[in-house]
Amino acid sequence: MHALAHTPVASNEVPVILNGRAGGRSADAEALGAAFHDAGLEARINTFARGEEIRKLARRALRERPPVLVAAGGDGTVSAVADVVRGSGTALGVIPVGTLNHFARDLGIPLDPAEAARVIAAGRRVGVDVGEVNGRAFINNASLGLYADLVRKRKRQQRHLRRSKRMAMLWAALEVLDRSRLLDLRLELDERVQDRVQECRAPFVFVGNNDYVLEGFEIGRRERLNGGMLNVYTTRRSSAAGLFGLALRALFGRLRQADDFTESAVRSLRVESRRRRLLVATDGELHAFDTPLEFRIRPRALQVIVP
Repeated sequence: MHALAHTPVASNEVPVILNGRAGGRSADAEALGAAFHDAGLEARINTFARGEEIRKLARRALRERPPVLVAAGGDGTVSAVADVVRGSGTALGVIPVGTLNHFARDLGIPLDPAEAARVIAAGRRVGVDVGEVNGRAFINNASLGLYADLVRKRKRQQRHLRRSKRMAMLWAALEVLDRSRLLDLRLELDERVQDRVQECRAPFVFVGNNDYVLEGFEIGRRERLNGGMLNVYTTRRSSAAGLFGLALRALFGRLRQADDFTESAVRSLRVESRRRRLLVATDGELHAFDTPLEFRIRPRALQVIVP
């Protein structure tokens, strides 16, 4: 990752947007404040419990033009704060206290909150890319079809049946795979791609902020976040058995040999549908967007504090 500069925090007070229920557990604001204090910083912690409050709190904190604004939570929290911070000159600090923490893992940010606080105090800024769909930023990926449906059912399981996020995801996956449906879409890729216009009948379209490792035991990781490309993945398989077979191919390093799996690296993507609106999962959060969907990469639009 290309470093823009070595920039320890200029002021010793840092605004923090904290998800009070990250990872399905109560995040401890007092312990987090102590971790920042031990790192030589004073944290001004703003705790939220509802997702719609994140951007409001982040915009309010950004008015003071702090050198760093910290997101303490999972990928959904980090993504929402990143959407506000990008392009502002303020760097994003990350305290990963979610369930999966993909963004932090890909950047080498420690998962221990105390160690992550020390990174924010003494780390460096790097410029990373941000994906965008209809103006909404995503730091990891955006997905239509299968995964969006999985997120919707997972949230319902959590809300109505009070299941943990991991258990709700398992039950949702079993339900979705048993009833997966095909999307009928028209994809317009940028001019770099030979077959620019593609008729797509598939159970999912997955758009990654940079290239994902798709094979072996590092599946779901990214080696870089500053390649300046969106990576688009889809397949024609729709049955549970077919999708399971695709997963096995990935595990044994043969996914890209499957003739019904396609991938493209693009700077922009337009998705057209007969439906007026489509459900899109961005960084694990659901949004209903008007069609067509306009995807773009914003190269190094976000500055992040990393080790």
